[in-house]
Amino acid sequence: MTQNCQFTAFDGQSHLATGPLAEVARAVKKASDHTTAPILIFDDSTGRAIDLDLRGDDADILARLPKPADTAQPSPLAPPRGRGRPKLGVVAREVTLLPRHWDWLATQPGGASVALRKLVDEARRERGDLDRRRQARDAAYHFMSAMAGNLAGFEEASRALFATDGIRFSELIASWPPDIRDHIRRLASGAFSSDIDARSSREARQN
Repeated sequence: MTQNCQFTAFDGQSHLATGPLAEVARAVKKASDHTTAPILIFDDSTGRAIDLDLRGDDADILARLPKPADTAQPSPLAPPRGRGRPKLGVVAREVTLLPRHWDWLATQPGGASVALRKLVDEARRERGDLDRRRQARDAAYHFMSAMAGNLAGFEEASRALFATDGIRFSELIASWPPDIRDHIRRLASGAFSSDIDARSSREARQN
């Protein structure tokens, strides 16, 4: 869970709130006193529902909210940092490789750690767009499964989503409850190529 992540709450089939987790939690707490419909909170980065303990007042709720992990914080058992160049957030973890991989890394300028960091950065640059599309697709699918799994056309819409057929996908979800449909479109907007996104947006405005 990242600090800048957005969350969305639904009161039944109606959109309730979108924003930082603290803001959404307060909105859900307030709405829960006036509705009998189930209220669900979703992490927009994954499309998955999350559970919050909403007992007590706002201060109690906020104190129990999950904190973002800070991997840059040193371990309590780590030895004090000595003099020299700071490590700039470098985290030491175990990596398992075959002997031939270690042999190759040993021949690289800067050693194994520098070579591995360069390989990871290169892979991130090359696969960044693909990874973002996959994450958008998966988030849309998880939310769809929770909120639209029983709606007409769900299976066909899922196939269109995984086939990156944005036009067909937009057509199949057009008749779904407006708030659910619109949130799915937002989550899935990064899953398709720009030309498909443009055509899907035009069709969405016409519905």
